[in-house]
Amino acid sequence: MEPYIGDLFLESVHMGTLQPYIVTRRKEGVKNRTINCGLQIVRRVLNLAASEWMDEFGLTWLASAPKIKLLDQLDSRKPYPLNWDEQERVFSALPEYVREMALFAVNTGCRDQEVCNLRWQWEVGVSISEISSIFIIPGELTKNGEDRLVVLNHVARSVVERQRGKNPEFVFTYKGNSVSRIHNRAWKKAKKEAGINVRVHDLKHTFGRRLRSAGVSFEDRQDLLGHKSARITTHYSAAEILNLWEATNKVCEESRKPTLVLLRTVDGWGHEKVTKGNFLALPHIRGHFNQK
Repeated sequence: MEPYIGDLFLESVHMGTLQPYIVTRRKEGVKNRTINCGLQIVRRVLNLAASEWMDEFGLTWLASAPKIKLLDQLDSRKPYPLNWDEQERVFSALPEYVREMALFAVNTGCRDQEVCNLRWQWEVGVSISEISSIFIIPGELTKNGEDRLVVLNHVARSVVERQRGKNPEFVFTYKGNSVSRIHNRAWKKAKKEAGINVRVHDLKHTFGRRLRSAGVSFEDRQDLLGHKSARITTHYSAAEILNLWEATNKVCEESRKPTLVLLRTVDGWGHEKVTKGNFLALPHIRGHFNQK
């Protein structure tokens, strides 16, 4: 933001003076969602300057905060959950350390930073049926600010066990060091090689869609995906943890159960297409069963 408003006094920062930033970024082909990230920061600073930040005389830095209106995000890219074949194509093109993180993400619904920052100290030992441990990710690292329970299915558990002993602090590392992000050059190269424009966050969408198609309840999906809810999400009984564990094991790769019924299918680059397969005849709708 500094090239556009860095030389202005706070009183001069408003939607009018922010227009050069908005116009320039749009011309550069930047999505509205990305532009809004900058606008949200400016809005936050101005609100604090008008409500909490005070000078030596007890006066706020601004008498009132101007209204910063965010842009419509109609140009946002839609989620792209992977089918099993697409997952295999992308994952097989990844180096081992990135593939392990991606495999963990698609089996737990964890976000990029939750995976990269996963620490052994967050592992909590339990003894419930076949469950030996779970992870509790602290709220300062989660999107909604609440501690998050991570229940490991068979695939995620095997990934964790392969990492055990490699680093005393971080679960996932590369050459002994922590990894800053999954979406690195290796990820970009792999999705290009696979011909699928998949984002790391689509792994979370993939996990959620597979849970839904496996008949997992909305409340259980909320807990497994780390979504905000009215429940105290780190206070579970043994029966509740067992229930979540059974639910997340329904999407293990080895089960390969029928997943989604897609009313239309879009390829990895955002183009609509018709995929060969068994079709469902509905009025004005042509659906596709993904038997993978």
